[in-house]
Amino acid sequence: MSRLKIFPLLPLLACLCVLGGSASAGANKPNVLFIAIDDQNDWIGCMGGHPQVKTPNIDRLAKRGTLFLNAHCQAPLCNPSRSSLLTGLRPSSTGIYGLQPGIRDVEQTKNHVTLPQTFTSAGYHTFNAGKIYHSGSIKPKDQPAEFNTWARPGGKPRPPKPFANLPEPRHPAMDWGAWPERDEDAPDYAVASAAIEALKNAPKDKPFFIAAGFALPHVPCYAPQRWFDLYPDATLQMPPVLENDRDDTPRFSWYLHWKLPEPRLHTLKERNEWRPLVRAYLASTSFMDAQLGRVLDALEATGRADNTIVVVWGDHGWHLGEKAITGKNTLWDRSTRVPFIFAGPGVAKAAKCGRPVELLDIFPTLLEMAGFPARADLEGHSLVPQLKNANAPREWPAITTHNHDNHGIRTERWRYIHYADGSEELYDMKADPNEWKNLAGDKKFADVKRDMAKWLPKVNKKPVPDSAARILLYDAKTGGVNWEGKDVGKSEPIPD
Repeated sequence: MSRLKIFPLLPLLACLCVLGGSASAGANKPNVLFIAIDDQNDWIGCMGGHPQVKTPNIDRLAKRGTLFLNAHCQAPLCNPSRSSLLTGLRPSSTGIYGLQPGIRDVEQTKNHVTLPQTFTSAGYHTFNAGKIYHSGSIKPKDQPAEFNTWARPGGKPRPPKPFANLPEPRHPAMDWGAWPERDEDAPDYAVASAAIEALKNAPKDKPFFIAAGFALPHVPCYAPQRWFDLYPDATLQMPPVLENDRDDTPRFSWYLHWKLPEPRLHTLKERNEWRPLVRAYLASTSFMDAQLGRVLDALEATGRADNTIVVVWGDHGWHLGEKAITGKNTLWDRSTRVPFIFAGPGVAKAAKCGRPVELLDIFPTLLEMAGFPARADLEGHSLVPQLKNANAPREWPAITTHNHDNHGIRTERWRYIHYADGSEELYDMKADPNEWKNLAGDKKFADVKRDMAKWLPKVNKKPVPDSAARILLYDAKTGGVNWEGKDVGKSEPIPD
């Protein structure tokens, strides 16, 4: 069966239109360099999330293009976030909320034409190195339809024993420290090297879509010692944390990240690991940035940078003690806000956009920039108006979903969270950027809540069968919580 026979009718027609003009695509179609960063919050120099962070390469890219300062993921977890971005569909529309299933294992997305598949079918030379899809989301038999070539760069195996002083048993990813000795032995270095070779060897007679997915600063936060040296422990600035910050948040907010492997702030303080984790996260971010810089330099060396759209995005954020936790899996800004940059032809330079945008918007934006037909089956909205003028109006907020029927709505001023049990949070992000004062119970803001609630998704599909861990369901009849198939009710204590 040919690849095109499995496409739904609308995407099929779109792809045929694109293929019709692909013979001369090398001369008139832009290239795309598509770079993903794993678990990267706003601790990026140009985003101002941490006063000491050093990310000169992302910063220089931002000066070449448009930086979105209010960009948010569709889900604060790898698989649903990436599956949403690459299909252009919300998690609440597909039921993909957990670490599984893969895109082709779900009826709604089984034959859905993804973003990379669109470019591959249009005659682009396509290449993927590192983590673009979540591991296992696209099975080997389906990979050729997504990219012409998949590289699986290596790197040294993990050190024989963990560095961090955490309680045992622990998840193997819960570690941080200076390792390996050389940059060249780290996995992200290998990802960058593979992308560099792909840029060097890309055919000159057709456009390319080259993707590189970096693993850092996802735990384990390993980087060579010289990157730790950028952040001396004696002068390290810790993130602002409010004691008793959770006192005005709904109990249900705890359930979203309950029983996950990431340690609580209480544990980090008890084990004297909070500062080491913050330092390792910063070191990992700077190391990742250096690898991104190597790829950007390689693009310049090809002489094709002027006709290449560069997109850099993070799949979700990460807490480092804020709200008394580490990790993602929440609907607060620290977990949903991500680095997001467009640069290249047609993009305003040194521009900063404060409009709320979503990772869903990447798919329709690239379709328009590449001259492909628009698709009515995508749920995002093209950012081309904001790429031309960062102050262009935008009517939609950013919507993040985590597990079934829990949603965060983000505008320029407000963050509204509605949980499955009906509990709420509301924050004035202009006056309270740390989300320290929940205004949901104040009657003065009833109209604000009502306006924000209008954006809650109308479709809330239950998790698809056989979803992996981190799936939470609420039983409206009993008020109980079902976590990974176990009914824990309302009374089981929530750990600090």
